[in-house]
Amino acid sequence: MRRSCLSLFTGRVAARCVGAAIAAACLCGVSASSAQSITVAAASDLQTVMPKLASRFQQQTGLTIRTTFGSSGNFFSQIQNGAPFDVFLSADVDYPRRLEAARLVEPGSLVTYAYGRIVLWSRKDRLVEMNRGLEALLDPAIRRISIANPQHAPYGRAAVAALGHEQIYERVQTKLVFGENVSQAAQFVDSGNADAGIIALSLALDPALKERGTFYEIPDSFYPPIEQAGAVIKASPNKAAAREFLVFLQSPDALRLLQDHGFALPTPSGRAPQP
Repeated sequence: MRRSCLSLFTGRVAARCVGAAIAAACLCGVSASSAQSITVAAASDLQTVMPKLASRFQQQTGLTIRTTFGSSGNFFSQIQNGAPFDVFLSADVDYPRRLEAARLVEPGSLVTYAYGRIVLWSRKDRLVEMNRGLEALLDPAIRRISIANPQHAPYGRAAVAALGHEQIYERVQTKLVFGENVSQAAQFVDSGNADAGIIALSLALDPALKERGTFYEIPDSFYPPIEQAGAVIKASPNKAAAREFLVFLQSPDALRLLQDHGFALPTPSGRAPQP
C-alpha cells in the first residue's frame, strides 16, 4: 500500500512538472513570436518611406523592423563579409543578384519591389533655372554639383548617365562632389555645401526638402532603369519573418506607399512606367 501511494504521488508530481514545462514552452514561444524583429539593410533612397512601411507591417503582423540605411554597394560588401542582416533592400538589382549567385541569399527570395527616379534639386534661394533642365548646371554660378558616388551607388551612376545623355558630363565633371549615398548627396545641397544636386525623387518629396527646395524631374529615358530589389539573407536566423516582409512589399498597401513617395512600380515589361 505504501509503495502504491508513493507511486501515485510521484506520478502526480511528474504530471505537474510536465504540464508546467509545456506551459512554459508555450509561453516562451508566444513571447519570442511577439518580440521577434528583423534587421533590414535598406538603400538610402528609402529613408522617407521605410518608417511607414515598417509601421504598416508591424500593424499587420506584430513583427518589428530595425532598419539601417546606406549605399547599396557598401551593404553588398558588408553582407559578403557576414554582416548580420535579415533582408537586403538594394537600389540596384545587380547587387542581390550577385549575392544570389554566390549563394548568400535564400534561393527564390529575390524580388523587384520598385524603380527609382532621379531629379535635379536645389534650394529655392539658389535660384537655379529648373526650366532649363540639366543644362542649368552649365551656369557659372553653379560651382558644386552633388551626386551619389557612382562607384557604389546606383543613383550616382544614373546621374552620370543622365549628364552624359545631355552631353554635358565632361563640361560639369570638375564641379561634381560625391556623397557616400544619395541621401548624403541631398544633404550636401540642403546644407549649402553644393549649389545643386541630382538626387532621388523619393528624397525630393520629403516634406522638409519639398518646402525648402525646387526640382526638375529628369526623364527616365535619360538613364538606365534603377531597378530596386530585395532578398532574404541566407545566414538570417529569421528567414520566415524576412520572407513575410518581402511578400508584404508586394501588397497593394506597400505598393501604394512606395508610389506616393516617388517610386515607380514594376511592370510586366520590367521597365518603370512613365510618370
